[in-house]
Amino acid sequence: MPRGDKSKYTDKQKRQAEHIEESYESRGVREDEAERRAWATVNKSTGGGKKSGSGRGKPVSHASSEKGGSKGGAASAARTPEQRSASAKKAAATRKRNREARSK
Repeated sequence: MPRGDKSKYTDKQKRQAEHIEESYESRGVREDEAERRAWATVNKSTGGGKKSGSGRGKPVSHASSEKGGSKGGAASAARTPEQRSASAKKAAATRKRNREARSK
């Protein structure tokens, strides 16, 4: 199997990588870099593609996703109540503006 061949991955792993890649791209990461990071994350959490043979399985690790969640939580907790309130008001205004734009 040549390097970079994704045929040995499960459908679920492919979906996970696709979602992770989209997330990176939405945050401004280049397309090729986003794909590389996505597959690295899938490999870290699931141990790579399907492997034949008894006892070759590896439990799925949620370390990467837990790390992301704790990073986000820490960033939010470091903000003052005024900053959180201002952010919530800005988000509400954006949602309202988008809703109005879609209804036209």
